[in-house]
Amino acid sequence: MSANRDLQNNLMMKMFENSTEAIFFFDAQGKALSLNPAAEKIIDADVVEHLKNGAEDAVCRTCRGYTSETDVQSCSDCFLSSSHPEDFSSFQVYLETKGKGAIPYAATFHTIDPENGIRVFMLRDLTTQFETQKKLHQNTMMKHIIKAQENERKRISRELHDSVAQELMSAVIELRTLKYITSDTDVLNKADETKATLTRLLDDIRNISVDLRPAALDDFGLEAAFRSHFKRIEESFGLTVTFTSDIQKKRFENEIETVFYRVCQEAVLNAIKYAQVEEMKVYLFEKGNLLQLIIKDEGIGFLHGGNPIGTGLGLYGMNERAELVHGKLEVFSERDKGTAVHLRVPIRKR
Repeated sequence: MSANRDLQNNLMMKMFENSTEAIFFFDAQGKALSLNPAAEKIIDADVVEHLKNGAEDAVCRTCRGYTSETDVQSCSDCFLSSSHPEDFSSFQVYLETKGKGAIPYAATFHTIDPENGIRVFMLRDLTTQFETQKKLHQNTMMKHIIKAQENERKRISRELHDSVAQELMSAVIELRTLKYITSDTDVLNKADETKATLTRLLDDIRNISVDLRPAALDDFGLEAAFRSHFKRIEESFGLTVTFTSDIQKKRFENEIETVFYRVCQEAVLNAIKYAQVEEMKVYLFEKGNLLQLIIKDEGIGFLHGGNPIGTGLGLYGMNERAELVHGKLEVFSERDKGTAVHLRVPIRKR
């Protein structure tokens, strides 16, 4: 029994000395009796000295309040002297931490020796957990924003295609029937001019509709949407896109398909604006559990860390979209040797 107790005491001492949690012992009057190395590491030397000397206000020199039901940081009904000590079995407290400012800790403050009024105050740094929660919240909000944006684009796109474009087409057809109603040359010439204007407007509206949200992406998937997009790029800008794909008609999660389409759309647009090329290559393929996209050109390129043409917001947006689906976006470029954009996103097997 004695050997077992010695072992327990030895283990308790090792935990006290080597624990990553800060541990303080206080007497019934709130004076510090002892603190472990982890506790000494997080607070300033003068506060440690006051604690070791038993100063009653030593903790107040470093404490910036605890989180109550009404305040993020409060000193009312202090945990050291509270009339309800049971409320502090688990709570959050802010301490002025060496080199870090006031940061949050998960704390527990309870009596371990009722007879002598000895209490223990234990702290665990919550900074990492808070940063993780903050990042999660940001990603969740960004996903909601992008989803709402894509849904609104889809609604406007369908409205343009199904309503505005159809009305314009009806007007064009009605203008064509004028030749059966009148033989007035001036009227027919004016009708032809108006018909040509409406036809150009109709083409513009269809292009805007597809740019907002291509129906092919929702109805048929990535490969069909890419082929349709590259055909319009060639017709509008004279840029030839050689597209190679091995996914055929396979479908993926809507969020992933949207990210791939938008990243490709942005990368091709950048090449049109800045790369000074007449041809580029796009590869879409699966490898292992990754869906991958490579967009390459042999244009003027740019130096990493330099001052490339443009605002850089396009690359930033592509990176943000990739991160939202746990993907990785890499951009490789050399001056006068071209640019390659490589997107990799993990996919779940259906």
